[in-house]
Amino acid sequence: MFAAPRIAPAAWLKALFCALAVVVLSGEVLAQDREPRVGDDNISVDLYADGEPRAGEIWMLALRFRPSGPEWHGYWSNPGDAGLGMQLELDLPEGWRAGEPLYPVPERLTIAGLMNHIYEGEYAVLVPVRVPDGAATDGLLQVTGFVEYLACTDEICVPQDAALRSRTGGGFTRWRAEVAPLLDASGAFAVSQETLRLSVPLPESVELDDPHAFIGTTDLVDYAAPQTFRRSGDRLIAEISLDEFGMGRAEEVTGILAFDDEIGVRFEAVRGDVPAGGEIIAGPVGARTPPLWTLVLGALVGGLILNIMPCVFPILSLKALSLVGAGGGEGEARREGLAYTAGVVLACVTLGAIMLALRAAGEQVGWAFQLQEPGVVVALLVLASVITANLAGVFELPGVSTGAGSQRGAFATGLLAAVAATPCTGPFMAAALGAALLLPTAQALLLFALLGLGLALPFLAIGFVPALRRMLPKPGPWMERFRRAMSIPMGLTALALVWLTVQLGGRGFAMFALVVVFGVVLALAVVGRLQRGGKMAWPAFGLVAAPFLVFGAFALPSSYAAPVGDARESPLDPRPFSREALAEARATGQPVFVWFTADWCVTCKVNEGVAIERETTARAFEEAGVISLVGDWTARDAEIAGFLADQGAAGVPLYLWYEPGGEGETLPQVLTPDMLTQRAARAR
Repeated sequence: MFAAPRIAPAAWLKALFCALAVVVLSGEVLAQDREPRVGDDNISVDLYADGEPRAGEIWMLALRFRPSGPEWHGYWSNPGDAGLGMQLELDLPEGWRAGEPLYPVPERLTIAGLMNHIYEGEYAVLVPVRVPDGAATDGLLQVTGFVEYLACTDEICVPQDAALRSRTGGGFTRWRAEVAPLLDASGAFAVSQETLRLSVPLPESVELDDPHAFIGTTDLVDYAAPQTFRRSGDRLIAEISLDEFGMGRAEEVTGILAFDDEIGVRFEAVRGDVPAGGEIIAGPVGARTPPLWTLVLGALVGGLILNIMPCVFPILSLKALSLVGAGGGEGEARREGLAYTAGVVLACVTLGAIMLALRAAGEQVGWAFQLQEPGVVVALLVLASVITANLAGVFELPGVSTGAGSQRGAFATGLLAAVAATPCTGPFMAAALGAALLLPTAQALLLFALLGLGLALPFLAIGFVPALRRMLPKPGPWMERFRRAMSIPMGLTALALVWLTVQLGGRGFAMFALVVVFGVVLALAVVGRLQRGGKMAWPAFGLVAAPFLVFGAFALPSSYAAPVGDARESPLDPRPFSREALAEARATGQPVFVWFTADWCVTCKVNEGVAIERETTARAFEEAGVISLVGDWTARDAEIAGFLADQGAAGVPLYLWYEPGGEGETLPQVLTPDMLTQRAARAR
């Protein structure tokens, strides 16, 4: 069946000939009454029979195709993005049934972003014929028929047809060996969001040098999309993007799983459960999973480095004050260190478990997904404002005490530090967090726990090593001044969350959120005044804050306005990212730069200011003809999340550079000022 081609600038001529071929090769006359109209000059075809037929058995026929030159190629039954599969009619006695043609493993040919499933050189297609029991086979020496197919070069396609008359001989031994055999056991497939997940029963001992799944079911997958393969015991799991132009629905999926360029097997799969996890053995650049020990080390070191990141420092200052003021002895310091560590690790594991559960349920989410939820951001805004007021001395909150003996406060501070650290994990946790999306659940949760352990490690060491505690400044009046000074960075954090609230929900949504914040801070100010007078304070908090909280519960949902996915203002004048936009940009033959960002990602914003959104970069891109695309992941976007997962990335930032006609190169997550301009200069 002809697959309607997706038109690309460099492939329109070929697509036109394919369309014309459908018209030329149409007709309903019986095979024996038909005469060739265009001939088989470019790829000749002959029909062979494997000996004489026998009643009750399978009799094999073969069509041998021979190109007239190396520039011509034929097509598999599903030709891919452009082309035409063979149309065969055989004149068989009544009751004789021809089965589905059996093909060798196809080859891949990509032109201007269009993937074709082809055969270069001589190839044979076998046609099994079931001979009914009791059939009279004497005197049946020849089979006649008619075949229509397409012969193409990289530039042009020509319809071909031929009247068939079988002969004996041929190379059936070789042809049978070249056909992809059918697996005895059925596979399973599942469709999740924009991805086909396919499970094929294949012994773990089978070597796969260059695996590729040729999907025979039409209008299902994006043929040109990268395919990811994972091992799960004696199962091979393939993940393939669905075809956005097709229905993406099927009750059965069939095809050929190629091990390399020549060897493969046929498979049949029905809807069912597809195992999660497994070891990545093939896929896009960056998708392969590094050894577990390197991921463990990366998670631990990445968490340790997070302690110096600006989005973590204001909250960590609370714990620093607690450690400085700890006067309860060595045992108390250890308990505080353990409580803080427990809070950090629990928060990291909980966030990771929620993310994995959402992905298992079909949601396209990544690390720091909670910052894409307007309600969560409002809650963090209120919390940051509360901590700012506490540090400024507006009120005292016993549960977040900065003095000695505050295990509950240490635990709460650990929880808060881990949540605040998620936007800053990009530069240090790319490999580990990307692998966590693909590893078995237990190993993925181990990585999240080690991220938390690395984040908590400095304070855990101070709690258990007296020499480190003795290096800290002695308690004194300076601590109160330091505490008030720390209200400034925490207040700036709250302002950043106000800005993020505007980006996620609109100005009206942010205004109502500020009304809620004002009510809570006002209530805390009343609490502080009563505390200083020695009176019962916290009942007053409920009386003052309750009207504002009730107002927010009704006003915030009604004022929410989803962000519009238009391209941002930038010197690079980027287009909004989509898979289709990326394919169109690459088809132009120009260099392409794609960056994925979010307004809550500190590293993203630093890179944009240092290397991306600069006039120098814009001039270099204009001179080199670089096309820019930006994927804004501030709010949830299933297409961006799916593409990030295909690249082995759990979150942003992600930077990809495509040379003309080449595959994507993943750039470092910390960009230098000249990194992009130098690549643009080389592309000129």
